[in-house]
Amino acid sequence: MMHKMIRRHDDLPMIPQDDPTMIPMKKTNDRQILEYLSGFLTERRLERMQQVVMERTRHLCVVLEDIYQTHNASAVLRSCECFGIQDVHIIENRNVFEENPEVVMGASKWLSLYRYNTSQSNTASCLQALRDQGYRLVATSPHQRDCLLEDLPLEQKTALLFGTEMEGLSETAMDMADAWVRIPMRGFTESFNISVSVAITLYHLSHRLRELGIQWELPPEEKEALLLEWVKKSMKNPDQMLEHFKGFS
Repeated sequence: MMHKMIRRHDDLPMIPQDDPTMIPMKKTNDRQILEYLSGFLTERRLERMQQVVMERTRHLCVVLEDIYQTHNASAVLRSCECFGIQDVHIIENRNVFEENPEVVMGASKWLSLYRYNTSQSNTASCLQALRDQGYRLVATSPHQRDCLLEDLPLEQKTALLFGTEMEGLSETAMDMADAWVRIPMRGFTESFNISVSVAITLYHLSHRLRELGIQWELPPEEKEALLLEWVKKSMKNPDQMLEHFKGFS
């Protein structure tokens, strides 16, 4: 019996489209589940996910501190998704981060969102956790004249910190930052809207990242895990399908 195969990129396994039980290589249980559930997606949908996951990165991540305006919050998430930034860390000290469905356009569905709202110092908890993971903390501020976007070193994993429009980043965030970056302003206005600032920053840095020749892509196991997450989110009843899978495995 012939089985149509969806060809994936070199570091991802072949997925049997018609026969989920056809397993061409040794796999973990998660890979078996991925192959099984992938059989319920259209070829076009699965190929699109495979293309997008190849462009995802955790070398850059975004940290949002106390963003409260829903249209700004949603526009930031949309920019992160469009530029391939997978992880967004959301600090909620005084304000609850809420999305506007008409602005975010489903972008948050494909992102990994981490919320910090349970400690007395959510900012410190978030930034220390990122530092422990090897991230360099870079604060964005029009008041610090450290370096421009085009001069920011990107060899180390970098967490980009953004604060509220009125007050900017907190004193804690500014004190914990390892570096500061600014967008040059040519007019009378002091700064851009935060969602514009994020979009400009990610456009410049994601483009530079791909030109530097450093390892910015996700490792194969993270690509596979992310694909499985996306495949589940694309289905109405993934748990029910998994129960069916377990009954035959």
